[in-house]
Amino acid sequence: MPDLRELLHFYAEAGADTPLEDAPVDRFTAVEPARKPVQPPAATRQAVPQVERPRPEPQPVAAPALNKTSVPDDTKIALARQLASSATTLEQLREQLASFDGCNLKFTAKNLVFADGNPHAPIMFVGEAPGREEDLEGVPFIGRSGQLLDRMLSAIGLDRTGVYIANTIPWRPPGNRTPTPLETEICRPFFERQIELAGPKLLVALGGPAAKALTHAPEGILRLRGNWKTHRTAAGIDIPVMPTLHPAYLLRNSAQKRFAWRDFIAAKIQLRALTQ
Repeated sequence: MPDLRELLHFYAEAGADTPLEDAPVDRFTAVEPARKPVQPPAATRQAVPQVERPRPEPQPVAAPALNKTSVPDDTKIALARQLASSATTLEQLREQLASFDGCNLKFTAKNLVFADGNPHAPIMFVGEAPGREEDLEGVPFIGRSGQLLDRMLSAIGLDRTGVYIANTIPWRPPGNRTPTPLETEICRPFFERQIELAGPKLLVALGGPAAKALTHAPEGILRLRGNWKTHRTAAGIDIPVMPTLHPAYLLRNSAQKRFAWRDFIAAKIQLRALTQ
């Protein structure tokens, strides 16, 4: 057994130099609880007045600014109707359309694409809107789709000297996108007046947007095509309409050309019956 003196010396070098009590002490419970602050007597306490802070008034939230230049309003539509109805000739209608600033497409297009062909022809072809080539030249259907249209006309014994060609929208939409319903409505008075002044006996709607603009039919072009519809002018004259597939669609879907061929044959037969 080691000497007690040596053991005490070992504890001293290890830092245990405080003697302990014989009984263990729980240091966690031995801590004196914190004293609560002494409250002065009620008689000596002074009431501290409560100062009510003013609440911040709610700030009005500004409404988001509307881009009025991108949405034709009723005033512009009314102006379009007024200008279109005042034109008594196709040339006057073209001048009124060229001076009209109510459609935003005018400011992104290079040229007004009004019409091509014979304005006195008994048959009128109506497309949707100009493409890139048409925008550059100011003539409808002169690009690849126009070349296909010329071949289709030739197949039924017609050419541009015997037909009248126009669009529901006279300006090219950016990126050749589909015209919006608002853009169609702002241009409607002009293309409807164009049909009235040209006075065709038969209309051929090239593509779904043109067919819907002329007939107000809700169906898609694949359901509409080949079925005779009617376009009623402001004067109450009913003109038969043959909806068919757009040449641009046929360039992407060659298998559908046989349906367009049937529609063109039906239009040729109907035209012959109307002109005899």
